[in-house]
Amino acid sequence: MPIPPRLLAHLKRWHQIDHHAKHFVEFNGKPVTSVKTAFKTAVGLAGLGAGVSPHTLRHTAATWLMQRGADPWQAAGYLGMSLDVLLNTYGHHHPDYLADAVEKIAKRDRKAEGNRDSFGSVLPLRR
Repeated sequence: MPIPPRLLAHLKRWHQIDHHAKHFVEFNGKPVTSVKTAFKTAVGLAGLGAGVSPHTLRHTAATWLMQRGADPWQAAGYLGMSLDVLLNTYGHHHPDYLADAVEKIAKRDRKAEGNRDSFGSVLPLRR
């Protein structure tokens, strides 16, 4: 799994601070055995409120990836969700969302270009 450069820098820094750590995630020198309990404690210490969960982080990551124009297939793989779930739930955040519809609605009808008084089935305004 690729690790973002900023997270990798933190991991390297933490390793330099304590290269004798025996566990990937420790608190006060002891291994974190329950991610659920550890996350709940961290949320409380940060004063974030009871509604914040690991799913909140996943939701935020999916939203940010779409907002930043990430390739949906790669984003879905990175987040561990199907492409359908990603697009159906978060696709509206992607900058390309509705771009094709906007482009198509802005195009002029080529048949009507020759006659400036006629726009297909739309009646011209009286002047």
